[in-house]
Amino acid sequence: MAALPAYAWRLAPDGYATRRQLRAMGLRPGGQDVAAELRRPRKWRGPLVAYLYRVDRAKPVRPMTPGRAEALAKAMTARRTCPNCRRDAGYCIPRSLGMCVPCADSTDQHSGSTDERTAS
Repeated sequence: MAALPAYAWRLAPDGYATRRQLRAMGLRPGGQDVAAELRRPRKWRGPLVAYLYRVDRAKPVRPMTPGRAEALAKAMTARRTCPNCRRDAGYCIPRSLGMCVPCADSTDQHSGSTDERTAS
């Protein structure tokens, strides 16, 4: 496999774009391989790398169909529904908690009160 051309940060030639830049133009990579990469050196860690795709080979974004819209709506509803109290939290449930914040707080209060009793 040949090495990818690498460019300094913000110095990529015209005709290349990142996935986000393609999306802003209403395009998608469309199955093409990464054409180049941008590298931004960092002081304490390895370089920050962004992959570039060729704009001329990009394809238009697929339109949203009613079935896809319905599937996305169901997925978002599942992410917003607390598995503990079964209510819509109004936000996506944090994966770190696994339940809505009020349920997590009430669980923490119960476990915290037992720790205080055993400590005294």
